[in-house]
Amino acid sequence: MSAQIIRVYLLITGLFNLAMSLIWGIDTLFKLHAGLDIFQVMLTNAAFTLGNVLFEIPTGVVADTLGRRISLLLCLATLFVTTLCYVAIARLGWGFWPFAAVSVFLGLGYTFYTGAVDAWLVDALKATGYTAPLEPVFARGQMAFGAAMLVGTLAGGLLGQIDLAVPYLVRAGIVVPLFALAWFGMRELGYTPRALALSRVPAEMRRVFVEGMRYGLHHPVVRPLMLGSLVSMSFMIFGFYSWQRYFLDLLGREAVWVSGVIAALTSLTLIAGNALVVPLSRVVRSRTGMLIASVVVQVVTVVLCGLLRDFYVVVGLYLVYGMALGVGMPVKQGYLNAHIPSQQRATIISLDSFFANVGGVAGQTGWGWLARTRGIAEAWVASGATLILGVPLYWLARRRDRKLDRFDP
Repeated sequence: MSAQIIRVYLLITGLFNLAMSLIWGIDTLFKLHAGLDIFQVMLTNAAFTLGNVLFEIPTGVVADTLGRRISLLLCLATLFVTTLCYVAIARLGWGFWPFAAVSVFLGLGYTFYTGAVDAWLVDALKATGYTAPLEPVFARGQMAFGAAMLVGTLAGGLLGQIDLAVPYLVRAGIVVPLFALAWFGMRELGYTPRALALSRVPAEMRRVFVEGMRYGLHHPVVRPLMLGSLVSMSFMIFGFYSWQRYFLDLLGREAVWVSGVIAALTSLTLIAGNALVVPLSRVVRSRTGMLIASVVVQVVTVVLCGLLRDFYVVVGLYLVYGMALGVGMPVKQGYLNAHIPSQQRATIISLDSFFANVGGVAGQTGWGWLARTRGIAEAWVASGATLILGVPLYWLARRRDRKLDRFDP
């Protein structure tokens, strides 16, 4: 039964990220082609992240009451509609504000996903008696994510060369069978859904807030981990969407397919980083040690990307950044889940995502403004330098937890 749960988890992760990644390599180019400037593109992305911030707690209530399966189904329905709206806005030339408004609701769709699928996996595995460490499962999930991103970004770049709207239409098409998989394949094990009346929503939100404080912000280990998410995401989204313009400027050619190839290579580096988690855990015996090492590599590579001007060197450094990110993500997932009670799992994972999204809003707005006024390269140097704030946060987590910090507690 555990193997079946893991297979469903990996399949959902793969298909979901295949659909999402079809536009990741060309989204900035799509919006620039629709008449937006680079700052407006970053603002639409910030609006998406703001939607994440606004809806994380309400959708966390849905996942912790109606169930994780219902939450995923609502995610997919929202993403289907908003993706088609993007295409319509670009075709009709409606400009920035409609893009921003739809982006907020696209953020709503993502919040139904964050926390729900991971929480379903962890509780279902526990219900079947699974006792092995979670890091290898999360690493496999990240590898499925990377493989899906590889296929999706390559396909998106090639389809975008035909027409920048085509990847969005294909994304909407993939959401349909994924909806069927979630409907029939997710069984709520280890967790009992509860009815949610509309009149109870304020009380449930207060409960989520109180439990978020108790098991999140007031927890001596979870708190610095969530703040670490805020710091990391302040560059991550801005960096991913700004390189599409930055790297093509360094190349000196408007080759959409190159963006697809770079995004695909990024997915390979994430897979490579995920694959390194287990062997590195035999050398770096603590989770926080691995997280700190990951942050240091990220800082160095991102700053150098902004300082240097050779296309191939800068792309290579960005891929090293992706590998370091691939090492850190499953380690942080496993470490965070080790400190979360089952009944509050989706809530705390959503709260962690909330902090990450706050960082994303601040980063895309602030660094996007700097990119427009001083250039993308200078924004990369400044944003990359701020990533170093993750080091003292993970060091604090290490001081407060000597047991679960070890890979062999």
